[in-house]
Amino acid sequence: MLNKKMRYQFITVEDSLPLFVESVGYNPQEMDFLRTRGYPYYHWLLTIDGEGKFYFDGQEYSLSKGRGILLKPYTPHSYYTEGKRWSTVYITFGGASAVSILESLKLNSSTMYTDLEDLPFLSIILDMFQKVETDSEFSKLELSSFLFDYLIKLRTYGKANNQLSLSHYYGKVRGIVEWLESVYAEDVTLSDIASTFHMSPQYLNRLFRDTLAVSPYSFLIQLRISKAKEIMVQNPDIPLKTVAILVGFNDLSYFVATFKRREGITPRKYREMYV
Repeated sequence: MLNKKMRYQFITVEDSLPLFVESVGYNPQEMDFLRTRGYPYYHWLLTIDGEGKFYFDGQEYSLSKGRGILLKPYTPHSYYTEGKRWSTVYITFGGASAVSILESLKLNSSTMYTDLEDLPFLSIILDMFQKVETDSEFSKLELSSFLFDYLIKLRTYGKANNQLSLSHYYGKVRGIVEWLESVYAEDVTLSDIASTFHMSPQYLNRLFRDTLAVSPYSFLIQLRISKAKEIMVQNPDIPLKTVAILVGFNDLSYFVATFKRREGITPRKYREMYV
């Protein structure tokens, strides 16, 4: 599919959306740029062939195949092709909850990531291209889902500044995560998780924070919210009270308040946007 230059820019974006894609594209031959005032949105640039030189914060970075740069808005930077060819893909994005989402994932800094060439980052962008071309009317909303998945994988597999990736440590909690995915709708407490896996609550909490940068309870709540979003989109006629019960929230008001705090909008508004 990557046989020509592609660029999709959404001139009108919904600033009220928790997360939105401002543009996504592919450059078979990247151009030289000097942005003394930076770019007004978050900017992700990934090399898929060749090499380029990238400058920001007084540092030079070599962007060879499988390396990417994530820049915060308005970060002054410049970049140019090194050699004859430099092919890249990129995403620019923002949103009402972009800062909080990136901070929760520990991605809210201008950073280079390495060792990405054998991971699914290019395939997600290809899926985004296909979505725009086949369903342009609703693509803006769908792209935010792709973007969130992209950021999760960047947090999990990306090596920031040559440090070990999160996936290097993830094996320690994989079994717990898989178990939580099967029992998230039940009344599960921190003590339940700890006793099931024969560890103290203190050690369990430290393990999750060191590996996933969240507490076990926070992870469980986010898992429930994610499942609720799936149910609301796939079953638009199910009452919100039923959705709450299906994902482990016994109180509708608590479900609504938690959803809004984490997603920036109410469950009802989310359903209206995506259905």
